Amino acid sequence: MPTKRVYLETMGCQMNVLDSELVIGQLCALGYKPTDDYHTADLVLINTCSVRHRAEEKAYSRLTAIARAKTERPNMIIGVIGCMVERDHEGIRQRCPYVDLLCGPGNLNEIPALLATVEETRVQAIALEHDHSRRLPSAERTLLYNSIEELDMSRRTPPDGRTLQAYVRVQRGCDKFCSFCVVPFTRGPERNRPPANIVIEARRLVDMGAKEITLLGQTINSYAYTDSSTGRTVRLADLLEQVHEIEGLQRLRFVTSYPGDFTDDILQAMRDLPKVCEYLHLPAQSGSNAVLKRMRRRYTAEQYTELIARARETVPGISLAGDFIVGFCGETDAEHAETLALIERVGYKNIYMFKYSPRPATVADRSLPDDVPEAVKKRRHLDLVEYQKRSGLAHHQGFIGRTVEILVEGFSKAAIKAQEAEQERNNHVSWKRGDQLVGRTRTDEIVVFTGPKSMIGQLVTVWITAATALTLHGEADQTSAPATVVD
Repeated sequence: MPTKRVYLETMGCQMNVLDSELVIGQLCALGYKPTDDYHTADLVLINTCSVRHRAEEKAYSRLTAIARAKTERPNMIIGVIGCMVERDHEGIRQRCPYVDLLCGPGNLNEIPALLATVEETRVQAIALEHDHSRRLPSAERTLLYNSIEELDMSRRTPPDGRTLQAYVRVQRGCDKFCSFCVVPFTRGPERNRPPANIVIEARRLVDMGAKEITLLGQTINSYAYTDSSTGRTVRLADLLEQVHEIEGLQRLRFVTSYPGDFTDDILQAMRDLPKVCEYLHLPAQSGSNAVLKRMRRRYTAEQYTELIARARETVPGISLAGDFIVGFCGETDAEHAETLALIERVGYKNIYMFKYSPRPATVADRSLPDDVPEAVKKRRHLDLVEYQKRSGLAHHQGFIGRTVEILVEGFSKAAIKAQEAEQERNNHVSWKRGDQLVGRTRTDEIVVFTGPKSMIGQLVTVWITAATALTLHGEADQTSAPATVVD
């Protein structure tokens, strides 16, 4: 019997990347082989994002292209998974009647059963966490994993063999209900995983070769798990300490934090635990208290900057990233100016900026007018883009003449393009000692340098010689001397 092929495309956040890895693991256990070309696939899955309207339209555009491929391969099964399904499965069914399988992020362990239903009946199969009326008899079939927690615990070596960096989920969902955000509606309420399971999963990944682990949560600093038998509560600082003790782990990160309830014990853990990287992603969303109030963010700009000051005081050399939304409901020029002032005051390593788009079912969509013209949103977005260019370059230029410790991730994009070109010309590749490699510092800067392939997966000292707004460039220390870190 010929091997079936699966194509899975991931859109959105790190949580979706992790979900896709777990889905591929299930499908490989069923005998599927991953492919990079959906035209040759027997099963095509799109893992979707609903955070912004543009992300959903990108998914629909991709599905339209895949539908054309299905006309040539009528037995191809097309599936849509992820947040978009939980938010608007009826909309997907209406716009894309050719979709065979729909599965929300809380039901990914049911994908094998849904596939069996489609293959046997050619009837559309649906599994949703918040709509039990649509549960099919497939739920009664034998599943590889009986719950989403079992699926999280099923980690195995990915098909591509890449285990250097890995994600571990520590919580699902969110209880904040910010007025602009759809996540509580797509991923449900906040549920924290047992710390013992998290440590077991992380240890398994390290045994498979992971050198760096990133703990994932929608508002990860609110993590708190109370053991019903002992009554003891494990919080994020405690969890960091437990994962830190795993032998063989070299780096530990966590994202994403919520500023409103960030406690100093987390900063102290970052300071005191050598494996925890000095990097903090702390979305502000706005620098205007009036806008923050309309967003229901539960903190002020002053409280946010006070937290930044404590972080810098407690964790020397900490690197900061932030998220901002421009053009939120009612935002004035003066309120936008307050955001620019906050950004300048904080001095981020980098920022992620987004134009506001209404999300169905959110408080903002129901009760606040989307009254900032698109042209104004674009202009304000460009203001933040220009800041990012200036600050990124200034930040990186501060590294020139210093040494940094990097975890070498692989070949740079330029080196990969050269490999592909050589493959096309000669049908083989001969990597040389002078090939271009790329890695990241503890504070999340990207570093490109020249070195041997044997450095991939290692912690290496690199002398920084040049910088752009996005990248550091340097020369590797070819000796085995221990790395020194920028302070």
